[in-house]
Amino acid sequence: MDRISPDFLVASPDYAAAMSEVVLPFLRERETQVTLTAADGTPLYCVSYAADNPAASVLVLHGFTENAYKYSELIYSLVNNGYSVVSYDQRGHGRSGRASGIQDPSVTHVARFDDYVSDLKLVTDRLLLPLPGPHMIFAHSMGGAVAALFLEKYPDVFQAAVLCSPMIAPNTGISASAAAFVCGTAKLFGRGKHHPFFMHPWSGPENFSTSCATDPARFAWYDEIKTAREEFRNSVPTYGWTVESIGVTRRILAPGAPEKIACPVLLTSADHDGSVLPEPQKQFIARVPRGERIFVKDSRHEIFRSVNEVLFPWWHRILEFYRDHL
Repeated sequence: MDRISPDFLVASPDYAAAMSEVVLPFLRERETQVTLTAADGTPLYCVSYAADNPAASVLVLHGFTENAYKYSELIYSLVNNGYSVVSYDQRGHGRSGRASGIQDPSVTHVARFDDYVSDLKLVTDRLLLPLPGPHMIFAHSMGGAVAALFLEKYPDVFQAAVLCSPMIAPNTGISASAAAFVCGTAKLFGRGKHHPFFMHPWSGPENFSTSCATDPARFAWYDEIKTAREEFRNSVPTYGWTVESIGVTRRILAPGAPEKIACPVLLTSADHDGSVLPEPQKQFIARVPRGERIFVKDSRHEIFRSVNEVLFPWWHRILEFYRDHL
């Protein structure tokens, strides 16, 4: 069996070996690392990968508690399909700076969700736009919320956008108003940078059965890395982050906001998604002038960590979408 699929995803049943022997060495040969400094002084770890004779460039934006490294397989595919890639660890995540007072690297905090949007603008201006166009974006979950706000505010930057399980509205397990009240009250009493009492910081390897992945091999590969590297152990939000994430829904779906998005948008929704709510995704994409939504059966929140039978057709559809807008 070939270790790599025609679209340059890992086809081998020995996923970890294919990643360590094929994917990661290829990326290391082509990567350029740089640290940008956000307006408030927060360092942002960024990485770019050069394709041979690139037809376009793609910015890969990770989700909540993730980092750029987690997307190595997708980045490998993009580069081999002729796209130069830029990615970065969003503030409070991975190798980028964390807010003062956050001692546990598994606790994720942001003071204002707008800081994520400003960071994306900085990385786009400094690292993506100098690369060959068209300029496109792939954004997952929280990254999808950041991208949606960015597309509404800066409609002329990207020529195509893919939003994977975007956090148009987070699934808090209770009503948004109740969650906002609980977390807002905690923040009011000076606990904005503390994690909710009912959540637990990282304490060891995660459980596949309760994860956002459906492929055990893809799950195991990254979980081993997360266990070994403290900076990758983001696991829980603060009260402050939760308040900000709840407030993003109203802003993304504000009157006239999705209608401002100029580029074509492909939104992909997971079948079994316990992290974000599906109905706000439908409301959002229905109002995007050139929006399209596809529903991915037999998938969880992290569609990009699905079994091959689900992952390969989904990713092929995304590559077709990018090619259609070159």
